[in-house]
Amino acid sequence: MPLNFSNESRSYDATRLAVRFWGYDGSREVSFFVTEDALRNLSGDRVLGESECLQAFDAHRPAVYKAAGTAYKRARKGSYELGREDF
Repeated sequence: MPLNFSNESRSYDATRLAVRFWGYDGSREVSFFVTEDALRNLSGDRVLGESECLQAFDAHRPAVYKAAGTAYKRARKGSYELGREDF
């Protein structure tokens, strides 16, 4: 079964400076974090805070999901951090 993102929830994690979201492989839940730096890069290098990170995530959701799927295929782990180099 392919990885899916049926839960559109996301949240800002100030400790990690990243947006957290979840993917699902069957009944297995997988945590992903996309870094503020990656979102800044996707958004044209604007300075970002919490609300801007969440807006950037929403605006670039297809690219984020594609990068998450690629990372998941490379290695099966409990969580993944997606950085600038993943896009």
